[in-house]
Amino acid sequence: MGDQAPLYLGFDLSTQQLKAIVVDSDLKTIAQSKVDFDADLSKYGTQKGVHVRPSTGEVYAPVAMWMESLDLALHRLSEEMPVPMSRIRGVSGSGQQHGSVYWNDGAQDMLKGLDASRALVDQLAGALAYEWSPNWQDQSTQSECDAFDAELGGREKLAEVTGSGAHHRFTGTQIMRMRRVRPEIYAQASRISLVSSWLASVLLGSIAPLDISDVCGMNLWDMPNQQYSPELLALSAGKDGADQLRRKLGEPQVDGGAPLGNISSYFVTKYAFHPECRIVPFTGDNPATMLALPLRPLDAIVSLGTSTTFLMNTPEYKPDGSYHFFNHPTTNGHYMFMLCYKNGGLAREKVRDALLPKPVSGKTGWETFNQAVLDTPPLGMAAERDHAKLGLYFPLRETVPNIRAGTWRFTCDADGQNLQESGDEWPEDVDARVIVESQALSMRLRSQKLVHSPRGGLPAQPRRIYLVGGGSLNPAIARVVGDVLGGADGVYRLDVGGGACALGGAYKALWAMERRDGETFDEVIGKRWKEEASIARVDAGFKDGAYRTYGGVLGAFEEMENRILAGEQRE
Repeated sequence: MGDQAPLYLGFDLSTQQLKAIVVDSDLKTIAQSKVDFDADLSKYGTQKGVHVRPSTGEVYAPVAMWMESLDLALHRLSEEMPVPMSRIRGVSGSGQQHGSVYWNDGAQDMLKGLDASRALVDQLAGALAYEWSPNWQDQSTQSECDAFDAELGGREKLAEVTGSGAHHRFTGTQIMRMRRVRPEIYAQASRISLVSSWLASVLLGSIAPLDISDVCGMNLWDMPNQQYSPELLALSAGKDGADQLRRKLGEPQVDGGAPLGNISSYFVTKYAFHPECRIVPFTGDNPATMLALPLRPLDAIVSLGTSTTFLMNTPEYKPDGSYHFFNHPTTNGHYMFMLCYKNGGLAREKVRDALLPKPVSGKTGWETFNQAVLDTPPLGMAAERDHAKLGLYFPLRETVPNIRAGTWRFTCDADGQNLQESGDEWPEDVDARVIVESQALSMRLRSQKLVHSPRGGLPAQPRRIYLVGGGSLNPAIARVVGDVLGGADGVYRLDVGGGACALGGAYKALWAMERRDGETFDEVIGKRWKEEASIARVDAGFKDGAYRTYGGVLGAFEEMENRILAGEQRE
């Protein structure tokens, strides 16, 4: 690359950190920085990036903290950069999904008039109608969720229209609650941004439009017709308020690669950005994860963090109230299919901590967990006539499916018949295997409509499975994922340094600035992406015998969930 070759910057504004990463046109990382909110900005008093009000279920973050973090992240990045910041010619990124920021009527002028001699937080705190941003962990909107699920004729109908059933965290229910609980705030808000478009707005020096993918996380966007739903806008804003709410939100930017304008002069003066550096639409963190690699249809990403997330790029729109469909952030006519489980790493850790022997001197406990998983046969069936063991392990109330906290253990025949709740607890080492199997079985159950045979003679399954997050380092989990979900071309660990969302944003900026007419994101990134430097094969994936064994109990697994749900409803 020449000394003046362009560079591209991606941000990720997550719950606990702001990350920034710079890449060149060959996708090589040039520099990066991050700000940890609890550690670096402790004066805001957050724990894991948020405040919690247990009495109401509210979870929220101070927007001023994000303002301060942006200055700090760019200061650190400028010190890390081995070349001038003026080489950066495009900026995009991601934000935690569903969160909202409420601007007042002075915001646009304040954004345009930023003074580089002063900090962002000293200038923009006054641009807010509300100093807090509701976080995706918020659980204060149950009555609003009930209203959304009922408005169009039931939860499945809502999912058919918006891509998702109602969820506490979705922005539409949050706006509806804001109008009910804090009507003065709603009235003062001239514009409402998502977290992604808020960050883009600050960098642009003007209120940026919502992203065509992130707008789908609101329960307000009519997916088949690609427009706001008048009925759902009216539900959120009141019968006569639909048009007003539409103006507050603004129309989304349909083309994810269309630059919104040049970077604000504030950043040109303060951090030496080029005055013609372009701001590209920012998207949500989950869509951005898909952009960290050229993810083909029939490929899947499994994110194994505190929560567990399953993502696929698909041209098929087959909505259901138990999962999510979003517009793809870069590819018109494609969708992001997403499953999001609260009980991911937390649930696995709870099972790990019950295992013996307890870890000593430098051990984590995962060594014992892994051994238990690998030593236990699939479904706990040591002999041909043994019963298969199925379980659910939910330290928290789950959303997929919507089942209360608890632990349930069932058995059935190998063909799924004779499902019965087990009266006995199993040895802890069996629980280790069954919890990983249960999480993978849920993904297989809910993604089965979207997969087909990747090639002749193979059953329907993903082509490749990419693992990301802390759990991706665990070989036992990788083995079970391959056993249950398949993966005709194998299971791979995606290693992008813990910054998949920021990297996806940087790639999005690169695509926007370097694409030719009609050139897709996958075409631009795919021919530059060096697979051998980014992924490692960690499991063979599809194994015919194992795949059929788990297929035999898939119906019983669904029946187990339904029985538990029915029991909860009777109570």
